[in-house]
Amino acid sequence: MIYLLEDDATIRNFVEYALNNAGFKTKSFAKPSLFWAALSEYVPELLLLDVMLPEEDGFKILGKLRNQSETKAIPVILLTAKSSEYDKVIGFDYGADDYVTKPFSMLELIARIKALLRRSSSVRDLNEYSIGSLYVNPSKHIVTIDGTDVELTFKEFELLCLLISDIGRVFTREEILRKVWGFEFEKENRTIDVHIRTLRTKLGNCGKLIETVRGIGYKIGG
Repeated sequence: MIYLLEDDATIRNFVEYALNNAGFKTKSFAKPSLFWAALSEYVPELLLLDVMLPEEDGFKILGKLRNQSETKAIPVILLTAKSSEYDKVIGFDYGADDYVTKPFSMLELIARIKALLRRSSSVRDLNEYSIGSLYVNPSKHIVTIDGTDVELTFKEFELLCLLISDIGRVFTREEILRKVWGFEFEKENRTIDVHIRTLRTKLGNCGKLIETVRGIGYKIGG
């Protein structure tokens, strides 16, 4: 099930119709209060989230989702008219998994949904990993340091899973963008740097396990 939170009736009806025709079960909401009520009954596989909404904006909604254990792993694609790189960085900082600007192509949106669902599924299928006091269990969405839980956004978690899946291997920036975000970004985009910085901070002393390989990318250990 895909949830769509969008206050524009024309966009909401069009997207819901297109997704249903593409084989996705979709439920849409015009207001955050309706979305929260439905979420208390059922957690979707993916959420399409508008930013400029009545009652509360999409960034605040995303922040709440990432701070609750039951909803922190929901893949979220932001749908918004805010197209500046600054707005995109804010969206990713709040924990968005992808960012689609309006107006958008439904074919592209469906492709992004499929790619994100594949990536979230592959994360769940990974084995568990340990290095030093850091423990990562992708299938259970668990990260601990010395047995203490570490709270990460879904995108931070996916980035950590990629790096720790092949200890000692250097992942290029292009490879990280492709495997974690699924699509290419502008050359000067700082998305990776922002996520690496916040990930290191949240990992505390274990943050130093993530090494910068100047001019190439990042790695863990080795």
